[in-house]
Amino acid sequence: MSKNFDVVVIGGGPGGYVAAIRAAQLGFSVACIDEWKNEAGGPAPGGTCTNVGCIPSKALLQSSEHYEHAGHAFAEHGIEVKGLSLNLGQMLARKNTVVKQNNDGILYLLKKNKISFFHGRGAFAKASAEGYEIKVTGKAEESLIAKHVIVATGSNARALPGAAFDEQLILSNTGALALTEVPKKLGVIGAGVIGLEMGSVWRRLGSDVTILEGLPTFLGAVDEQVAKEAFKQMTKQGLKIELGVKIGDIKPGKKDVSVAYVDSKGAAQTVVFDKLIISIGRTPNTTGLNAEGVGLKLDERGFIAVDDNCKTNLPNVWAVGDVVRGPMLAHKAEEEGVAVAERIAGQHGHVNFNTVPWVIYTSPEIAWVGRTEQQLKADGVEYKAGSFPFLANGRARALGDTTGFVKFLADAKTDEILGVHIIGPMASELISEAVVAMEFRASAEDIARICHAHPSLSEATKEAALAVDKRALNF
Repeated sequence: MSKNFDVVVIGGGPGGYVAAIRAAQLGFSVACIDEWKNEAGGPAPGGTCTNVGCIPSKALLQSSEHYEHAGHAFAEHGIEVKGLSLNLGQMLARKNTVVKQNNDGILYLLKKNKISFFHGRGAFAKASAEGYEIKVTGKAEESLIAKHVIVATGSNARALPGAAFDEQLILSNTGALALTEVPKKLGVIGAGVIGLEMGSVWRRLGSDVTILEGLPTFLGAVDEQVAKEAFKQMTKQGLKIELGVKIGDIKPGKKDVSVAYVDSKGAAQTVVFDKLIISIGRTPNTTGLNAEGVGLKLDERGFIAVDDNCKTNLPNVWAVGDVVRGPMLAHKAEEEGVAVAERIAGQHGHVNFNTVPWVIYTSPEIAWVGRTEQQLKADGVEYKAGSFPFLANGRARALGDTTGFVKFLADAKTDEILGVHIIGPMASELISEAVVAMEFRASAEDIARICHAHPSLSEATKEAALAVDKRALNF
């Protein structure tokens, strides 16, 4: 017998479970379907982000940074560590605990908000006069009837042709987060967010890491000045980054994998790695959704086609997150999920893509919001720039991390903030002030006039805003 709901959400990742919660808050009867399993086979909602993405990677980045600090940086603070050793099993166990805490937290939130949770794979069965029939395939099969459907099925790692993921030698983000030994020689194809973060983790723990990137520029989406500093710092740390390469044959052996490529100078190279991480982007996950069965339209790249309001071509069917256009970011998915729930309720949910922050959790951290300097030049926008180095910030000196800077870009005439770019300590936290400022269309002068606590890293933000008008006080 079918169970009827106002809203059925397919996918329990950041976009899905948040959409379900907001819909429940608005008074709808809601079901959420998710198929992720933990090691015991139980439900593990949270999607890629919680299970094999944002959360476990941040846990390992933190642990590996502690390990590197204990081996190199603590001595400067008068802390002497003798007999330092790595217990990788414990490090991975901690990571798994952090993941489970988040899984359990989501299950609690769904229950708290009286959302019916179904553990299994959700797929369209048919459209009917009552709405849409959704089949759930899991330990037990269920049939749900939904007036509205929100598809939030996320994305999968993109594989290279001829180099399928086996998660033993050729790794996606999933395998990269679960290595039981530190590989002596680690290869990474793709110098994007995942490649740099995973490369950083295993380099800190002792791997000789080489990153191969097909594009001739490093972090092309990042402000050029920031990208240049990031390349300098990461290569200084020991990451070997080769740009402009053309990948050839990838041949896994019994215990290693060889990668043939042509370098930027046109020379043929072959390198043998103990493990190879492939991080060349992600593809929308619509497998098994039966989109074709109900006529749900996909675009030429396989994403679910939606308008600016996340509406699909089918009445009362919506889609959010990685499975639709726009940046593949957990927080973008969350905002879309909330907006769609509110639109279903007749409200005016809104997502401003221009103020979605981006973060790379390497060391130094990189964070930005708004447009880059090269984008402003290309668009012919007249702007002013101001920057301030952490080298001149008292809190950064006390922390022992003075790498990087804060950079403001403001309209030359109105002084409205057009972009803020940060590379340095806690950039991921500092960027929020810039997001708030841009959302309220603040000027650089507004930030420059606000009192910031001393000593704090946020003073570098204030000083960079002052520098737009060439009146920084401490540099």
